[in-house]
Amino acid sequence: MANKWIAGARPRTLPAAVVPVVVGTAAAVHDAGEWNHGVIVWRAIAALVVSLAIQIATNYANDYSDGVKGTDSAGRVGPIRLVASGLASPRAVKRAAFLSFGVAGVAGLALAATAGWWLLAIGAASFLAGWFYTGGSRPYGYAGFGELFVFVFFGLVATAGSTYVQLEKFTGLSFAVAVPVGLFATALLVVNNLRDIPTDAVTGKLTLAVRIGDKRTRILYLVLMTLPFVLVPFIAGLSRVGAALAFVALPSARKPVQIVLEGAKGPALIPVLGRTGRIQLIYGVFLAIGLAIS
Repeated sequence: MANKWIAGARPRTLPAAVVPVVVGTAAAVHDAGEWNHGVIVWRAIAALVVSLAIQIATNYANDYSDGVKGTDSAGRVGPIRLVASGLASPRAVKRAAFLSFGVAGVAGLALAATAGWWLLAIGAASFLAGWFYTGGSRPYGYAGFGELFVFVFFGLVATAGSTYVQLEKFTGLSFAVAVPVGLFATALLVVNNLRDIPTDAVTGKLTLAVRIGDKRTRILYLVLMTLPFVLVPFIAGLSRVGAALAFVALPSARKPVQIVLEGAKGPALIPVLGRTGRIQLIYGVFLAIGLAIS
């Protein structure tokens, strides 16, 4: 019983929620100058809870909305969908999404109470972005804007926000490191939508991949996987040379990019999602270590 809910939470996508908090917190350590003055541990944990809960809630919300709208067709390949497969009722999946949003809300309230009540507006915007990706009468994910929102919320907002809750200010470094984090998160969505082009096109789900086509989507994935490494020297500069540790992830990026560029389709693309998440995690962890020790 529990396994289906774990699968429905789509664990392969969760690095997109963990990495922004890890990197943003490390940026706070660097900007503060030392660990003891740079990190309030409970705030880092709360930020991680918020990020993970929003990601899980979004995954359940997408499962629910796609399931009730019928856009998860029988021919779809990829991670399990609870509603479309009949493993859980729409009502139960919707409840799981709201429960996850609720967990994020509780942790977010604690952060807002100490770091600034205006953070509630950011939290509300994140909730709305998660629900209306495929929810509502005009979901933005069906119009090709999913990648933009992922870059903004799982890149800029989550990373710079994690720095803010530590220092109670935004820094140039927090936004600089948010860019590669957002690019990797976007790559996760791009490869997911690349796999689903055939079924999404039939059901009227006009994702960016459907709109620009198979070939351009593969090129976009290559760009998104390459740019984070191109940006490392700019992030490292003269005072943050430790950030170059992020290059540790570079060898791991070859295989998924090769699979995509060689034209893999359908089930052959499923492992690429997991590989992309692992690369983001490796990159983020080593970037964070580099920032903290610089």
